[in-house]
Amino acid sequence: MSLFDLPLQNNTSRKIIHVDMDAFYASIEERDNPAYKTKALVIAHDPRQTGGKGVITTANYVARQYGVHSAMPSREAIRLIPKRQLVFKTPDFTKYRAVSSQIHELFHQVTDLVEPVAFDEAYLDVTANPDFKNTISLALWLQQQIYAATQLTSSVGISYNKFIAKQASDYNKPAGRTVVMPEQALAFLDRLPIGQFRGVGKKTLPKLTDLGVTDGAGLRQLSQDQLMQLFGKMGFVLYQHARGIDNRPVQVRTAKSIGKERTYGAVLTTEAQVQDQLEYLAGLVAQALQKQQKHGKTVVLKVRDRDFNTLTKRLTEDIYVRDQRAILAAARSLWTQVKPDELAIRLLGITITNLDPMAFENLDLDL
Repeated sequence: MSLFDLPLQNNTSRKIIHVDMDAFYASIEERDNPAYKTKALVIAHDPRQTGGKGVITTANYVARQYGVHSAMPSREAIRLIPKRQLVFKTPDFTKYRAVSSQIHELFHQVTDLVEPVAFDEAYLDVTANPDFKNTISLALWLQQQIYAATQLTSSVGISYNKFIAKQASDYNKPAGRTVVMPEQALAFLDRLPIGQFRGVGKKTLPKLTDLGVTDGAGLRQLSQDQLMQLFGKMGFVLYQHARGIDNRPVQVRTAKSIGKERTYGAVLTTEAQVQDQLEYLAGLVAQALQKQQKHGKTVVLKVRDRDFNTLTKRLTEDIYVRDQRAILAAARSLWTQVKPDELAIRLLGITITNLDPMAFENLDLDL
């Protein structure tokens, strides 16, 4: 007997919140420059300056009204949005990462069971949280605290599993709050357009529409055998999701690396500029390591040039690296190995991997 032959089990006892920031990168830029709020703001390199290269990281809600969305080639924004409305903003991931850290610190005030998905979203298992009379009031408190700390809005989905919580957070954006109780799950899923079902992508959607499936109710009419013949193991997942089943736990993840990178609007063209930025980044990484009480043995240098060619080089030390001086020395050594003939550097990044808690110390043994 295989896993797929066992009777379906549905754990409805948990309380899961999915928090998703609203147009995160674009909202940060609007916060810092309110004039963007009335423009079609696209977070991407301006393709008119990159030879048409690049993709859209995200866009504000004004730009989305023109059909612009993340992962779209940035040149499409020029075609879709009137010139007087369109604004390109180069991504500032250092700023976005800092805001994300603020938000994730708030998550950990309500539970240790936090599964980060990206800078702007996470699952929280609050089943055992005793401080709030119900999960809805807890989610409202989180939204209020996020706004107070960052002046940014978020949308939350509340349910008994990760799949439905994620679907719920998407349901009423922006600044939405959607609750799906176990007894409401099938009604909620049945009316979802099939293209909005998590797990239904560009390859899956045409096959389902060919079968006349247009919503969750239609998906639920297909048998497990039909779905598995079409999509293999993913078919079994869809079969479960259509019935409101997702028993995956919220997985707490420990950082495998700590790094900082910076993208430059005006490319670096001199050795002195590069060295200054390496020193600056090494300092940021050292601060982050200290904050998380970690150190590591592998230093990774990332370099991207004007033409978006990206090189990475790594150096593994015999002893743990944690302070700015050691990180900078390793980064400068790596730089000599990847330094291009023509200096036109668009991005630099330094990352430390092979992390351990600082309680794990270097041992020098006298043999």
